[in-house]
Amino acid sequence: MERITIKSVTSDGNVAQTFSATLNPNSIKNSFGISYTNKGTQQQGDISPSTSFKGYDSEKLDFELLLDGTGVTGNTSTSTVQKQLSTLKKVTYAYNGEQHEPYPVIISWGTSVSFRGRLTSLSVSYSLFDSSGNPLRATVALSFTKFLTQKEKSALKKQSSPDLTHIIEFKAGDSLPMLCHKIYNDSSYYIDVARANNLSSSRQIKPGTKIYFPPLI
Repeated sequence: MERITIKSVTSDGNVAQTFSATLNPNSIKNSFGISYTNKGTQQQGDISPSTSFKGYDSEKLDFELLLDGTGVTGNTSTSTVQKQLSTLKKVTYAYNGEQHEPYPVIISWGTSVSFRGRLTSLSVSYSLFDSSGNPLRATVALSFTKFLTQKEKSALKKQSSPDLTHIIEFKAGDSLPMLCHKIYNDSSYYIDVARANNLSSSRQIKPGTKIYFPPLI
């Protein structure tokens, strides 16, 4: 049976350490999110405020692993709970002195899970002990957030994105609402752009004037 694995990865893409679960998780939660900002002040009588796209939230992965040291799993080579937990923490939680942060990890399990991220939370619940107080069974809850290199972020982020700063030279035939629609997909931002550029009028802009279009907040 294929086991879920967690591998810590160095900055040059090499595997530093690997944790292979003795027991696979019963369930995995994969979360996605999108953030929006309220645009302007909600008018009286509006059912809901107007919103504009801000960006994507980080993808998340959550699951629990059962660490067993009783041998009931049928694996006679099963290590103690303490050793399994120590390996898991070395892979996901340990501080890397060269990079000055924990390594990102790659989580793999068959064709259903292939996730690169960073650990954001690890909690351990012990449920069985031997006569000396050593844990024989523990449940580890793990939470990870998606990790992208700067190169990958740049590739995914379009340069026309409204959350980037733009400076455009005003040309004959241009209008501020038209340019706002082109950049923000919303012409109503022309008042904010005029204010950002200290323009007394959005209708009397001379060709050749460089207009600053701030990122949406």
